[in-house]
Amino acid sequence: MNGYTRLGDDSMAWFFLIIAGFAEIGSVISLKRADGFKKLLPSVACLFLGSLSFYFLSLSLTSLPVGTAYAIWTSIGSVGSVLAGMIFFNEPRSLRLNLFIICIIVGAIGIKMTSGH
Repeated sequence: MNGYTRLGDDSMAWFFLIIAGFAEIGSVISLKRADGFKKLLPSVACLFLGSLSFYFLSLSLTSLPVGTAYAIWTSIGSVGSVLAGMIFFNEPRSLRLNLFIICIIVGAIGIKMTSGH
C-alpha cells in the first residue's frame, strides 16, 4: 500500500479510477473539438485531460489489478464518449447502440464484482 490507498478497502483507488475515466471522456471531447489539433484551446485541453486521466489511472494501479482497472477505465471512457457524442455532436442514436452500451456497462460491473476488489 502507498500513501494514497491506506483505507484498506481500496476506495481511494476506485475514486481515482473514476476520476481517470471522466478525464478520459473530457479528453476525447476536446480531441473532437480540436479539429486535428488545429484549434489551440481544445488541443491544450485534450493534452491536459489525457495526462490527468493517465495520472489518476496510474494512482489507481497502485492497489487495483491492472486488468480490472484498465477494463473499468476503458468502459467509462467508451460509454461516456458515445453518450457525449450523442449529446454534444448529434451523433446517431439507436436501440441497438443503446443495447451495446448496456452490454459494456454490465461487463464492467461483472469485471468489478469478480475482481476481488
